[in-house]
Amino acid sequence: MNDHPVDWQTIARHISQANGSHFQMDTLYNIVGGTTNTAYRLEGGNQNYFVKINCHPHFEFFAAEAAGLAELGQPAVIKVPLPLCWGTTEQHAYLVMEYITLKTDITTSASILLGQQLAVMHQVSKVPFGWYRNNYLGLTLQKNNLEENWVEFWRHQRLGYQLQLASRNGYSSLQTIGERLLADLHGFFGHYQPHSSLLHGDLWSGNYAQDMQGQPVIFDPAVYYGDRETDLAMTELFGGFPRSFYEAYQERWPLDPGYSIRKNLYKLYHVLNHLNLFGGNYLKQAEKMIASLLSEL
Repeated sequence: MNDHPVDWQTIARHISQANGSHFQMDTLYNIVGGTTNTAYRLEGGNQNYFVKINCHPHFEFFAAEAAGLAELGQPAVIKVPLPLCWGTTEQHAYLVMEYITLKTDITTSASILLGQQLAVMHQVSKVPFGWYRNNYLGLTLQKNNLEENWVEFWRHQRLGYQLQLASRNGYSSLQTIGERLLADLHGFFGHYQPHSSLLHGDLWSGNYAQDMQGQPVIFDPAVYYGDRETDLAMTELFGGFPRSFYEAYQERWPLDPGYSIRKNLYKLYHVLNHLNLFGGNYLKQAEKMIASLLSEL
C-alpha cells in the first residue's frame, strides 16, 4: 500500500456510474482487521459501501475477488457482499462492494443455517472441474484450468503447483515424498466419484460471519468448481467450525466415508500454501501430513 492520498472523487464517480444514480460521499470510516488491504466504509445519503484499497498490482486480485463473489452470489443460497465496481485511480486499485454490518460472534442457529446452506450451494454444479479464470488463494496464484478428471486437476493444479512453489522457495525436503504422493493420488479415491460443486475455496473461520439478522455471510473467496470435500476440509483448519455446522451439513447431504482420510489430502493444499506464503513454520506440518497420507496407501 502506497502513502498517496486515495482519490475518493474518482471512486465516487465510478459508484455513480455502476449504480445508475448519483453518489456523493459524506462520511468515510476506516475499518480495522485485514492485513493485505486497507478497508473503508463509505457513506453517502442512504448508501453504504465497503471499499478495499491497495496499490496498482492488486487490481487483478480485486477483479478475481469480484468475480468470485458474483459467482457465489448468483445462486442466492448463502449471503455474500455483492461487488459493485472495481478499477484503478492514478495511485491505487480499489474494489467496491455491498456493505454488510457483521457480527463475528456466531450463534448456534446461524452455524446450523450455514451448514444447511453450504450443502445446498455445493449442489450447484458445472462441468468440468476448475473455473473460467484463475484467481488467488491469499497472495498465491490459484490455477483453475478446466479439467475433466478431478484427480488430475488436484495433482497438477493444486498439490503439484504448491510443491513446485515450495521447491522454488527452498523447501527441497518435500520433493521426494511429495512426488510419491502425487504419483499415487488415485489411491485415495477408489470408487468415489467427486461431484463438481461450486466452492468458496478458502472457507476458514476468518471468512464467515453473520449479519445483524442472524444470516450467515461468507466472503474473501477463492472460487472454483471441485470436490465439495475440499471446502469441508478447509473448515477444519485454523480453529474449525462449530459441531452444529457439521451436523447440519451432514443431515442435508451426507459425506462419503472416505472423507475422513481424503480431508487430509485437501488440508495439505492449504498447509503448503501457508508454507509458501509465511515460511518454514509450516514445513514440519507439511512433512508429517504427507508421511501420514502415504501410510494410508
